[in-house]
Amino acid sequence: MTTPLQSFRGCAVREFSFVAQKPGCKGLHITTEACWGRCHTWERPILEPPFIHRHHRVCTYSRIRHMMARLPGCLPNVSSLYHYPMALQCHCTFCSMEDTECQTF
Repeated sequence: MTTPLQSFRGCAVREFSFVAQKPGCKGLHITTEACWGRCHTWERPILEPPFIHRHHRVCTYSRIRHMMARLPGCLPNVSSLYHYPMALQCHCTFCSMEDTECQTF
């Protein structure tokens, strides 16, 4: 039985497509594996500063393979090499700005 993506809870490797771009080169469509999912999170009010206790986890890479592609149509002084990660394994963990875009609202 397959779980629809809208009701999936957890963190998993999933196929992901994007257009790799950088100044001085044409774009290249790349299909790879990336992390995707929803992780358990909660907030609880407390009486003293900071007045809230947060437990926010994100779905992110736990194991990756470093991949490389050559972008087409690059100017003579621009390297055509484009580096990106391919997910091998994912997990729910606290957001680290070293390797993940962390946003708070």
